[in-house]
Amino acid sequence: MTQGTDFPWDIGVFDAHCHPTDTMSSIADIPKMRATTLTIMATRGEDQDLVHQTATPLKDGQPSSFPGQGTGRVLPCFGWHPWFSHQILNDTGKTEPEVALESDRKQAHYSKVLTPSPDDLFISALPDPKPLSQLISETRERLLAHPAALVGEVGLDRAFRLPQSWTQEETENRDSTMTPGSREGRTLSPHRVQLEHQKAVLEAQLRLAGELRRPVSVHSVQAHGAVFDLFKKLWSGHERKKPSGRERARRYSAANAHAESDAEEEQQELHKAEEPPLPFPPRICMHSYSGPVEPLKQFLNASNPSDIYFSFSSVINFNGPTPQKVVEVIKALPDDRILIESDLHTAGQQMDDLLEEVARQICELRGWDLHQGVQRLAENWKRFVFG
Repeated sequence: MTQGTDFPWDIGVFDAHCHPTDTMSSIADIPKMRATTLTIMATRGEDQDLVHQTATPLKDGQPSSFPGQGTGRVLPCFGWHPWFSHQILNDTGKTEPEVALESDRKQAHYSKVLTPSPDDLFISALPDPKPLSQLISETRERLLAHPAALVGEVGLDRAFRLPQSWTQEETENRDSTMTPGSREGRTLSPHRVQLEHQKAVLEAQLRLAGELRRPVSVHSVQAHGAVFDLFKKLWSGHERKKPSGRERARRYSAANAHAESDAEEEQQELHKAEEPPLPFPPRICMHSYSGPVEPLKQFLNASNPSDIYFSFSSVINFNGPTPQKVVEVIKALPDDRILIESDLHTAGQQMDDLLEEVARQICELRGWDLHQGVQRLAENWKRFVFG
């Protein structure tokens, strides 16, 4: 892609949200890419281990060492997407009916979490539901195996409808290079996942992120108010207090900042590592944010104990039905809360092109010099991931 000024890949370009494990044949192209790091999302049962494997390539039988802060080319993220939340059985409390037979439990579960309630034939094609407690346990293990990993992709979606069951013809003609589990062009059914069930699955994952102090990538479609209300519930009692004038002066004093010794910084890092778990993630990315300008004040309120970032993609944000809305949002955001993403299912040249395209678009909208803007976006990603 060429648009006048050469693009400064050497500064570092970070994809905040992508899905190359949906096309595993493209993974071999990652080392050839110009992007510095891909933040790769897991979404469902079929891709959790694929993300893990992609993040830990073997070299002579041992995981290869990556440069930087434990990431290198791939930063893994583990989570359960709202499109597949119906596959999770909420066993945290007594929200599911108690039934003796496994088949009856499956029937009762899907009848409860899907609306309108599906018939027996539709349910028979769905997988046996996984207990939420098992999902959280497995995700915790994966996050602990990857100390820099994020939680994602998680969220809420009011618009999504489940695809119809596979027909024999669709099964015979499906693209074998695609990781199973996604829609893959099937027609949509009338069935949606009850929002309350989506919330339960999301809340459990947000609490896990807080427990391990990991950032989160959040999907939100026609649900920004519901997402914020859930954040607010988890933040309750942990709101940040507005610092006094004296505290602000001390915090932002250049002299004080330069006076901090290396020993003090090390002590701060040690203290940070020993901090107790919280019921909410420390940092949140609203991925391909599609909401209006008005909610930004809520998301960015100084009392919120989570720092919230907003990422944008050419595919979702600039090619949608209301591109002017995202222009207004990007212009309204603080410089330090903007991220870029490809949201693409294939690694390689197309992913690089999309990252360059959205970076140029944002720099133009913000009035940033291209080098200055790419540097700012890189710093924002590092702060979102590492704090």
